[in-house]
Amino acid sequence: MTGPLITAAELAALDTAVTLLDVRWRLGGPPGLDLYREGHLPGALHCDLDRDLAAPAGDGGRHPLPEAAAFQAAMRRLGVRDGRPVVVYDDTGAMAAARAWWTLRYFGHQDVRVLDGGLQAWTAAGLPVTKEVPGAAEGDFTARPGGMPVLTADEAAALAADGVLLDARAGERYRGEAEPIDPVAGHVPGAVSAPTTDNVGPDGRFLDPAALRARFAALGVGEGVRAGAYCGSGVTAAHEVLAMELAGLPAALYAGSWSHWVTDPDRPVATGADRWGAAQ
Repeated sequence: MTGPLITAAELAALDTAVTLLDVRWRLGGPPGLDLYREGHLPGALHCDLDRDLAAPAGDGGRHPLPEAAAFQAAMRRLGVRDGRPVVVYDDTGAMAAARAWWTLRYFGHQDVRVLDGGLQAWTAAGLPVTKEVPGAAEGDFTARPGGMPVLTADEAAALAADGVLLDARAGERYRGEAEPIDPVAGHVPGAVSAPTTDNVGPDGRFLDPAALRARFAALGVGEGVRAGAYCGSGVTAAHEVLAMELAGLPAALYAGSWSHWVTDPDRPVATGADRWGAAQ
């Protein structure tokens, strides 16, 4: 496998062992485990975003990065091995699977792929699903933090001023017109509105690299431009980082994101249009 994506046909044709993780998740439910039990890819185990890919909510935000020891234990429980490829999927255009991809990469796994189009692409190809829960031999994955660039709140603020900081949330949340989750509405001053949903087509598959490069160029991100992304809690922003990697554009993740930013009342909040005057 090459690149961060794998198609349903490529996954079905693999003749090497992979660890397959079902990362379906809904903000506010239903629980991803319930969806998994209704049917999943053969051989897949359920990876719980809240429990396995994040530390408990608190001062670090709603989905802060897990400690290395906790993440390592979770991945070993799911059978993740250092020398075996991992494929992750969901059913929401990789919005949750991208968090698994990014977190595994951050903690040092070298071979992680996202199933492009997710469960829908798999079933559309006529491939089977099952309710059978496989057993998983204990993995040997060793978590080594630092494999992907991250931003602190101060670094995110600086990047918004001298680079490009993309806000991956819906436009109305960026503008401060609606905030259904966090206690304060608005965005990091200087950030650019870049809803994650624009990274994929109607079928939930990522746009091709050329289209993604054009999208990010229109947002001010190109070769040699320092870029980063944030969202509400560091989940869909990982999708933005994945899309930028597909476009050949490295980017850092502000993992705490808006839910962390607003824990400090001294941090400034902006509302309305972005820094170029576009009310996206």
